[in-house]
Amino acid sequence: MRSIQMLTRQLEQWGRDCANIYSRNLSDRNRLKRGTLPQGSPPSLPHELPSPPRQGSTEPTGWTKGLQSRMNSTVHSPVAVLLAVTCLTATIGQRFYNQPQLDVGTIAPQTFIAPEDTRVEDTKTTEDNRRAARIGSSPVLMIDRPVSQQIEKVLQRVLDEGTQLRQVGGEFPFVDTAILSTSTQLYLRQAQEWEYNAVVRAAGEDEPMVEIPANSIEEPNNSSRTAWEVERGLLTDSGQQAVMELQAYRKRGGSVAFSTLIEQISQARQTYRLAVAAIADTTSVASTHIYGVNLFEFSDEEWIQTQLGLHNALQRMLSQGIPPGLPKNILQMAVMIQLEDQVPQGAAELSQNLLLEVLQPNLTKDLERTRVRAEQAALEVNPVFVTVEAGEMIIEQGETISQSQFVLLDRFDLSLREINWVGLLGFGGMVTIAVGIFWLAERRVHPKLRRRDRTLVLLLCLTAPMLISLGIPYTTLPAIGLLLGSFYGSILSGTVVGLLSVLLPLGIEIEWAYLLANAAAGLVSGILAGRMRSREELAMVGGLAGLTQGGVYLIGTLIPSATAGTIWYTILGAAGIQAIAGISWSIVALGLSPYLEQLFDLVTPIRLAELANPNRPLLKRLASEAPGTFQHTLFVATLAEAAAKELGCNVELIRTGTLYHDIGKMHDPQGFIENQMGGTNKHDEIDDPWESAAIIKKHVTAGLVMARKFRLPKAIQAFIPEHQGTMLIAYFYHQAKQRAQQEGREVRDEDFRYDGPIPQSRETAIVMLADSCEAALRSLKDVTPEEALNMVNKILKARWQDNQLGESGLKREEMPKIAEIFVRVWQQFNHKRIAYPKAALSLQSK
Repeated sequence: MRSIQMLTRQLEQWGRDCANIYSRNLSDRNRLKRGTLPQGSPPSLPHELPSPPRQGSTEPTGWTKGLQSRMNSTVHSPVAVLLAVTCLTATIGQRFYNQPQLDVGTIAPQTFIAPEDTRVEDTKTTEDNRRAARIGSSPVLMIDRPVSQQIEKVLQRVLDEGTQLRQVGGEFPFVDTAILSTSTQLYLRQAQEWEYNAVVRAAGEDEPMVEIPANSIEEPNNSSRTAWEVERGLLTDSGQQAVMELQAYRKRGGSVAFSTLIEQISQARQTYRLAVAAIADTTSVASTHIYGVNLFEFSDEEWIQTQLGLHNALQRMLSQGIPPGLPKNILQMAVMIQLEDQVPQGAAELSQNLLLEVLQPNLTKDLERTRVRAEQAALEVNPVFVTVEAGEMIIEQGETISQSQFVLLDRFDLSLREINWVGLLGFGGMVTIAVGIFWLAERRVHPKLRRRDRTLVLLLCLTAPMLISLGIPYTTLPAIGLLLGSFYGSILSGTVVGLLSVLLPLGIEIEWAYLLANAAAGLVSGILAGRMRSREELAMVGGLAGLTQGGVYLIGTLIPSATAGTIWYTILGAAGIQAIAGISWSIVALGLSPYLEQLFDLVTPIRLAELANPNRPLLKRLASEAPGTFQHTLFVATLAEAAAKELGCNVELIRTGTLYHDIGKMHDPQGFIENQMGGTNKHDEIDDPWESAAIIKKHVTAGLVMARKFRLPKAIQAFIPEHQGTMLIAYFYHQAKQRAQQEGREVRDEDFRYDGPIPQSRETAIVMLADSCEAALRSLKDVTPEEALNMVNKILKARWQDNQLGESGLKREEMPKIAEIFVRVWQQFNHKRIAYPKAALSLQSK
């Protein structure tokens, strides 16, 4: 409250100062209008001025009005800068108004004793603890049934592929185990060809086996192995076991049964080779990585048992749930435990690989229960209270003040809260630098910014800290960016939003997530709004700014804390609110923009396009009441637009300004030859050059009256007097000179010159030149482009020599270029047509 009262008193003082400044300025202007201003330029006026007014003039001329315009735009600029710095410093620097000198982390200058018993809550610590409990709360997980079902399907598919591969390899065991043991059948099915042939030949011999060390002789080639070499121990233990079992069966069953057994073994070996090849050629990713020859090392019964055990283990693990991010070694250990006593010993390794391949996390967050748990965790945090008894020492001299001690000091008003003048002045220096940066940007991209424009920028900037001071966590940066971008362009808007984004956290307590989100939305809207040409496009920019604000807030909230993801749904809701806030500010900005354009006399591309609509009341009247003038206006606009494009001027401003530059001719349309349509000339009936000149001159004053009545922007109104400047109405002036010689009457130049001012901008100067050349170009018929260019150059030279362009900013070397553009446009409008023969014309008439 104290800070608001101080700010109110300062604003009242600034208002009185501004009133005094305005009164002095108005007095100087009145003296200037009466001609009583002392000789010589005032200290605040520029020293480089155009030529002085002509002798004998009592009315403000173009020179005088130009002088007034320069004085209004330059006087008291230091006061305006001081006012802006003071307002921004006072409004944004709120943290310095009631700042404790004895804050947390400072050194106690003396020992403080509690004057009474008290128990006060440490709200900051309590809120920090609750925020930590809320964010650190573990999520509640639930089983995702669709994921579990998908995992089961994947396992079944992989097992089906294994079954198909085993079917390719044939049944196992392929003979009765009473004839050959399971291990022997495994050996015979996968033994190498030479080894198998050696076993078969050895099994067909009756000689006893003789064990000879394998390293006692050299190993012969596979093709030369004989039964004697087998007897010398070249076969493995499994091979020797197979020989003995085969020999026993041959003796027991006879040669025919033995031959049948060999054929069965050969058939089993053939199907085994096909199955091994099928593993290598399979297109199944799971089978390629999991299955190998060990798939065929156990019997069909063991395979059935393995499948059943895998399904049981998978069901138990999925029922218990697999959380995301589970370390691989823990998952492997869980698989080993679940498969224990569930699958045959020989299938344990294959089963582990299968489960590890198909298992995926099937636990997901239960959003509602997680939110409830987080809020419950926050509610369970008890408020932190700090207690002290009367006479008890709060803090001893020289100690660093902690949070709890600061709470007590602040409770007893011992924290020495007051205005931090050093900090406030330092912050004022930062604001001064920011204003200087804005001034440099203004000089570079918008040098003709008026005092009212700077006032609007200042008022918009003040809305952001004032909104924060009301406790609303949404700044007006998106609206500021959108409005300034559409009013003054992207660079100036981006500069203002960027500077505010730096100053706000220095002077006001604001959360970084909110600030970054609003600043990003403001920059996006400001940069894009400067390129838009319709309110529909600005609405789309507002929507994009809202999405940017929500997205940046979401990212800025999730990044600082790794545990924030446990309650991301609450953060997502807050981000959605931020996005809605950004879009809402764009709606507010779009609603305010027409009123601000009227109140501060702004000319934006959108407003210019609206004013250039031929259905506007003034333009409709001009087309119906003065059609010749309207056609003249359209041609002048075409000439001026073409020149503006080539010279890099404001094309929208020239187009709209030209459409209104001659609206004053509606006061007496027949007084201008383009509206007489071949009828009698009104001025022949008047037969008084002074009165005729007054009628011609009145179209400027009448046009200004109409423009003010219809609230046209000042920039558009400027085209009405400045397109004529202080030019001489030559026809009636020379007529008056001739009559004055006969009647002995004095002719004053002022009676036949427009009141001005002369063009003050490149745009109005181009319209003056286009207006001067339009009638001459229309009158040309059978002339060459060179002759037309020569005539246009003479007209432009005359305007330059008459000092009509001295304050416009146009350069002498640009005159030939403008002349060439005018002639090029004239050629486009006056291209030759095909002459129709008389016979064709007669047929068309029928």
